[in-house]
Amino acid sequence: MKRYKYLLFDLDGTLTDSAPGILRSAAYALEHFGIKVDDLNDLYPFVGPPLEDSFMEFYHFSEEDALRAVDIYHKRYERKGVYENAPFDGADKCLDTLRGMGFRLALATSKPQDMTDVVIDHFGLRRHFDFIGARANDGGLRTKAEVITHTLRSLGADDLDKAVMIGDRKYDINGAKAAGIDSIGILLGYGSREELVAAGADYVVDGYESLIKLLGQPA
Repeated sequence: MKRYKYLLFDLDGTLTDSAPGILRSAAYALEHFGIKVDDLNDLYPFVGPPLEDSFMEFYHFSEEDALRAVDIYHKRYERKGVYENAPFDGADKCLDTLRGMGFRLALATSKPQDMTDVVIDHFGLRRHFDFIGARANDGGLRTKAEVITHTLRSLGADDLDKAVMIGDRKYDINGAKAAGIDSIGILLGYGSREELVAAGADYVVDGYESLIKLLGQPA
């Protein structure tokens, strides 16, 4: 087990159970295009990747329509969906424990910066992190890899062997690979063990206790 110094955390599905607000807001946007979603569970693939990618991949929207759908989505999400969310049990304790173990913590999320700020401030999570890495509201840092790379640079993490990305979906694992760092899949949110293993996660843990135990192992 490597001895890491920098821990990068995903937000949705890793620290907070954000699915209710995301699914309802996606359904709201789709309804504007005449698409009625009877089972919100069908929209779980929307949790994780950039929204416009999801509209194009899963509903075959053109890029123009996908961007329109994202705007409609945000009208509901900013008003209501962002609060249909809650930290997972044990998230605060886990982050406090890891900071106490000497790790430097950062957030690396594909959620836009403004909505990220709302979530972490509403739930009191900001105090845990040395840096908040999120997708820029002007469209910059579009991919997960770009967010991770920007976060690492902002932390001054020159030695990539000392950094690891922790997330619940293949997008976190793929982003970590593209950025040149290790990854830990965590089975709290919306990805399965099979998805994380297939994506090439270096480790997979069941939850926060397992994560702390793994990171506390000697090098």
